[in-house]
Amino acid sequence: MAATLLPLGSELLLLGFVARYPELALIGWGSASLGNTLGGMTNWWLGKYLLHFQERRWFPVSAKRLQQVQYWIQRFGQPALLFSWLPVVGDALCLAAGVAKLHWLPVMLWIFVGKCVRYGVLVWGTNALVLS
Repeated sequence: MAATLLPLGSELLLLGFVARYPELALIGWGSASLGNTLGGMTNWWLGKYLLHFQERRWFPVSAKRLQQVQYWIQRFGQPALLFSWLPVVGDALCLAAGVAKLHWLPVMLWIFVGKCVRYGVLVWGTNALVLS
């Protein structure tokens, strides 16, 4: 849920879990990475699904803005999804990837790598503090 547009704090849960159970840090890291990747893919799906509303004029974005978003995400490509962990911007990147009709598998892999690095840094930092 924290990786969708809902503002929930996955970081605090992960940090608390790792501080309490440092021996399960790898499980916490994997769970947070996978869960947030699925949330990012939910945003991708929403972006792809929202295109159906454009034809009915229910889409909340103008055709010009939609073209700009599609151009931007196609220009920078899927590696831009490494930054899907960033607050607010990350959700928009995942949504834009769906709007740009990028294939789901590479999108998911780039999101997953970005989330793994982010949560890996958090877990490593927490374990360094707990173990010192």
